[in-house]
Amino acid sequence: MFGIKLERSPAPLWMRAAIPFIAIAITFVLVSVLVVAAGANPFEALVALMITPLTKTNTRWDILVTATPLLLTGVAVTLAFACGYYNIGAEGQLYAGAIAAAWMGTHVGNLPPWIAIPLMLLAGFIAGALWALLPAILKVRLKVDEVVTTLLLNSVMGFIVSALLNGPWRDPQTGWPQSPTIADAAQFPQIIPRSRVHFGLIVAIAAALIVWWLLTRTRFGLELRAVGKSREAAQFLGIRVNRMVLIAALVSGGIAGLAGVGEVAGIQFHLIDLLSANFGYTGIIVATLGALTVPGAVMGALFLALISRGALAASRSLNVPVYLGDVIQAVLLLVMLATLLLDRYRFRRITPTIPKDEPVIRENVPTGETGIV
Repeated sequence: MFGIKLERSPAPLWMRAAIPFIAIAITFVLVSVLVVAAGANPFEALVALMITPLTKTNTRWDILVTATPLLLTGVAVTLAFACGYYNIGAEGQLYAGAIAAAWMGTHVGNLPPWIAIPLMLLAGFIAGALWALLPAILKVRLKVDEVVTTLLLNSVMGFIVSALLNGPWRDPQTGWPQSPTIADAAQFPQIIPRSRVHFGLIVAIAAALIVWWLLTRTRFGLELRAVGKSREAAQFLGIRVNRMVLIAALVSGGIAGLAGVGEVAGIQFHLIDLLSANFGYTGIIVATLGALTVPGAVMGALFLALISRGALAASRSLNVPVYLGDVIQAVLLLVMLATLLLDRYRFRRITPTIPKDEPVIRENVPTGETGIV
C-alpha cells in the first residue's frame, strides 16, 4: 500500500506559483453560492466580472484608473511585509498624503507644472512617512504590535480629515465638506486622451519599478528581506534590524501617501471625506495575492481593479448586489491566507518498506529453553 504524507517543508516552485490561482478558483466557487442565492447564473456572473469590462474601451481605461492607487498601496504593503513589519495603516497614510497634496496644491499656483507636481508628490510622500513614523518607533523601541497601532491610526486619520473638511476647509459658499480646489498647475495631466487615466499611473509604475529594484538588486533589499525571514539571524549577521524596520515603515508609508496625492491631483482635485474606496485595506489583498512580490502586486492590482469594475457590470446586467466585488475581495483575502499554508508544506509519497528476514526467537516448549530459528 502507498500513502501520502503532509510534511513541513518548502513547497516546490510550481506550487508557489499556483497558490494565487488556486485561491482565485476557490473564491469564485464560494462566491457562486451567493450568486445563485441572488437568482443569477454563476457562469454569466463570471463573464460579467472578468470579460465584459475588457470589451469596452472606457471601462478598460477605468480599470487602469482604479488600479493606480491599488498598485501604490499594494507595493507599500509589499515592502513593509517583506521586512516583517505588518503595516495595516496604508489607508491612513493615503489620507495623510492627500491632506498634504490638498494643502500644497493651493500654494503652488504661481509655479509651472514641472515644479508644482514634484512638490506635491514630495509633500505627499513625507506626510505618509510621518504618519507611519509613530507606530514604527513604538515597534522598534517598545516592541508594540504594529498591527494594532497602524490599524487604530486609520481611525484617527479619519477624524482628522472630518475635522478639516467640516472646519477650516469647508466650502464657505456651498457649505460642502471639501477642501479648496487645487491650482491648475498642480493637477495631474491626462496621459490617455478622452479618459481619466492620469499621470499618477506613471508614478505608480515608477514606484513599483524602484521598489522591485531595491528588493531584488541591492544589498539593502537583501538585508531587508533577511530581516523579514528571521530577525535573530539577521542580527547575528550584523544587520541593524531596528534601523531596517524603521526605514521600511517610513518608505512604505510614503508610497501609500503617493496614492493619496494621485487621488487629489488626478481625480478629485480637492480633498473629500470619501476620497478612498478602501484602497489602503485593499492594498493588503493586493500584496497578499501577489505573494509579497512587486510583479505579483502589479497583477493583483489589475485583477482587483477588474473585479471592482466588473461588479458594476454584473449588477446592471444580472441584477446581483453591487457589493459583489467587495465580497469577492474579502473572501479572496481569507482564502489566500489559508492557501498560503501550502507554501510551507508539501505532500510526499510514502512507499512502504518490506522488512528483511530477521532471526526469530522461539521458545522450546518441552524443555523451557529458547533458541534462535
